[in-house]
Amino acid sequence: MSRKIKNTLGLVGILLFIVAAGSIYSYVYQKGKIKKQEKQLSELRRNSVNTEDLRLQLEDVKKRAMVVDSVLSRRKFIIPKQLTQTNFFDFVNKVSFDFSQQTHIDVEYKEMKKEKSYNYFAYKVSGVGDFNDIHKLLYGIEHSKELKKIKELSMTATVQTDKESVPHHLVNFNFIANIYFADDGRFSTTEIVENELKPKGLYNVFYPLIRNELPPNTDDLPDVTGAKLLAIVPDGAFISDTKGQTYMLMEGDPVYLGYLTKIDYDSNQVTFILNKGGIIEKVYLKLEKEENRKRR
Repeated sequence: MSRKIKNTLGLVGILLFIVAAGSIYSYVYQKGKIKKQEKQLSELRRNSVNTEDLRLQLEDVKKRAMVVDSVLSRRKFIIPKQLTQTNFFDFVNKVSFDFSQQTHIDVEYKEMKKEKSYNYFAYKVSGVGDFNDIHKLLYGIEHSKELKKIKELSMTATVQTDKESVPHHLVNFNFIANIYFADDGRFSTTEIVENELKPKGLYNVFYPLIRNELPPNTDDLPDVTGAKLLAIVPDGAFISDTKGQTYMLMEGDPVYLGYLTKIDYDSNQVTFILNKGGIIEKVYLKLEKEENRKRR
């Protein structure tokens, strides 16, 4: 066999080997990968959704979410999601920003507990203050949009005097406040609008009807107890107190603990109404010459 034929047969053998190897690679090795890719492609095609359909579905979901949100927002109370412990401190500061100087509030965080499907923070709230300030605080907690509840409330009356010795009838208070929250937003709204937290004023049931202490005469008003009526003129009446000071008063003018209510020109007499610690007293002053005539 000639060399030329040998080379030709060698080249044919190499060609056959390449063809066989390529066929094995294409139809055996690559076939599995192709089938896998075709399967993934078919799954993607089955799960693929038109972009316009997705947009329409999103709009529908938004509308339903707005309906649910509006229903929750119309409810008097909601349960917010994931509150922090400082949230209640901020709330108390907002409610009490215009309280009187006699009102003092202490807030102490106690613990976190779980009640049914909700969690709550427990705070101990105590202090002393004006009755209507305390009423506003209690009303704000109980009527806040975010659910809060008061437990174990106790209140007692107390009297404190300021630097000018003016007595203030205040209220000592002590209670537990539970601040509720949830782990998710099912019971809350996207935007929270606070309820009206300004109640109408109430009569102070702790204010005593009869008081032992009287307020000091800080305005230096005339004290008509033991005073004398000096003269009655068309413009009013002249009186002199126990210290010898003289005042000219008209009907309606204030005096210590009360007012001048009437000037009687016919009987030369003036009448005062005084509030002595809850006891209403009328004081009459007559001209000295009229009293002397009666004695005679």
